[in-house]
Amino acid sequence: MQRFAAGQLISFTKLIVDTAFQPIVEISSGTVFGYETLMRGHDRLGFASPLDLLDQAAQTAQLAQIEQMVASRAIAKFAGIGIDRQRMLFINLDTRLIGEHQRLLEALTQQLRQAGVAPTNVCFELSERFDNMQQQGFVDFVALLRSLGFKLAIDDFGAGHSEMKLLSDVSIDYLKIDRHFVSGLDHSARRRHVVRNVVNMAHALGVRVIAEGVESEAELACCRGLGCDMVQGWYIGYPTVHIEELQATYQHVVSAGVPKSRLQSIDEILIRREIETLPTLNESDDLDAAFDLFKRNPHQTYFPVVDSFGAPVGIVQEQTLKYFIYQPYGRDLLRNRIYKRTISSFMTAMPIVDLGSDAERLLDAFANVEGSECLILSRQMRYVGVLSAAALLRILNEKQLKSAQDQNPLTTLPGNGAIRDYVQGMVLDGDQSRYFCYCDFDFFKPFNDHYGFPRGDQAISLFASLMRRYFVGNGRFLGHVGGDDFFIGMTGIGETEAEATLSALLGDFRREVALLYDEEDRRAGFITGVDRAGSLRNHPLMRCSIAALHLPTGHITSDVNRIGAHIAALKSEAKASAAGLVFAEFGTLLRGADKAA
Repeated sequence: MQRFAAGQLISFTKLIVDTAFQPIVEISSGTVFGYETLMRGHDRLGFASPLDLLDQAAQTAQLAQIEQMVASRAIAKFAGIGIDRQRMLFINLDTRLIGEHQRLLEALTQQLRQAGVAPTNVCFELSERFDNMQQQGFVDFVALLRSLGFKLAIDDFGAGHSEMKLLSDVSIDYLKIDRHFVSGLDHSARRRHVVRNVVNMAHALGVRVIAEGVESEAELACCRGLGCDMVQGWYIGYPTVHIEELQATYQHVVSAGVPKSRLQSIDEILIRREIETLPTLNESDDLDAAFDLFKRNPHQTYFPVVDSFGAPVGIVQEQTLKYFIYQPYGRDLLRNRIYKRTISSFMTAMPIVDLGSDAERLLDAFANVEGSECLILSRQMRYVGVLSAAALLRILNEKQLKSAQDQNPLTTLPGNGAIRDYVQGMVLDGDQSRYFCYCDFDFFKPFNDHYGFPRGDQAISLFASLMRRYFVGNGRFLGHVGGDDFFIGMTGIGETEAEATLSALLGDFRREVALLYDEEDRRAGFITGVDRAGSLRNHPLMRCSIAALHLPTGHITSDVNRIGAHIAALKSEAKASAAGLVFAEFGTLLRGADKAA
């Protein structure tokens, strides 16, 4: 690594180093949300990475000068883009500069003013190379950034020192998931589980999520399915020093993969009925706008706040402003130029959830944030409306009533409507491997005719109980089609595990259902009864056969009828097989579990 004498590094950096922009794109629309500015030219100075250059700058007391120079050039380039100015500039901030933050921020705000860029269009990414929370003055530094209107992001979440402390203790706008968790996301159920929970946690705190390092269509499709708001990476667009190469929209982001069904779910229908579309305040408005809005709506205790992009960021509560509203000279104090602050200084974060979320996710988001006054709903990162606690309870109650109407009264398992919705959703979600398993009893009718309906119901209840024993947790769906027909849905599981579990289920059922026969019939191994043609014959003891249709990762289809036809064909194969279990991959030849025998 090249070594520079004191004062030399800044001189060479000014001559050689340039700033590149990499687009950060809204995952739902392909529209550019902003750009991360990245240092380029460090290699020509003999440094392996920009971080090495910054480390030497810190050692030679030139870090503040270089950071200010790079940030100023990025701001000038950002101002000259010439497309829709409603964009965000993401600047990496080295928190070793906290001791010099006053001078640095004064220089940057002056540069922004000259360039005609508002502080609300600049987001500082907090580097996790160092434990920020342990640095003296960090909390005051963050407070100053917020008061000036700047946004904050946690960079490389999951790879640094104190991200969880930052997320829990500091008001953050954006969370950037580290490339480590995005790489190979389409092949790793564990990483998908981690990312899904990070996204849910961030959204409950009103924080938007950016997936970093997206390098393939499959990774992008996974990020979309897991609820990420934005994406960044080589698949989206490479960093470039030439701003004329930047686009306003990256259409391939929209067409990558196939989004989940656009049909409204029962959850969304119920949610839309309860949405309250309150008027909004902009975070850059002065407090007079809030006072006027509360005056015109005397019964409303809060109003949503949006940023310059129309994205919700929180609420302003009447009780927060009461001190100034009811104190003598309070409003005059707020109008004082020295004291004057914008709406953002009085804002309270609230859970922000996408309109397409199910009711249970809304409840989790609301319950996991203490003191939540409401849920803010968005669609494609734009404000849609709010849900009160009472509205959320009404949604959950009505959903439970509708679910109960679709449940089988004997097994209390979801019925045909829920099974249909499950299949329609899963065939369009290629994030992971899926199995649709149709279960049908063999020789149930003669058993039911011979012993009567009560014992037939015992057999049905027995199978439902065994299903619950073998299939629990996320990625499992159990349904009761009716009578002796059942459905099992599985995701994120390998074929070996799926086959072993289903075989164990069939074995246990065959052994335990035999105990429902009279001892004499059980010893004989059959019962005598009339078949469907009206002829008297011997019927073997009951068993269950399962037709399992596999949709591999990445396979997406909208033809649900073809799925049903494929399963119907598999059923006859399963009933004819010795093991009663047949697997097939969608669109390929059948493979019986016992064919090799």
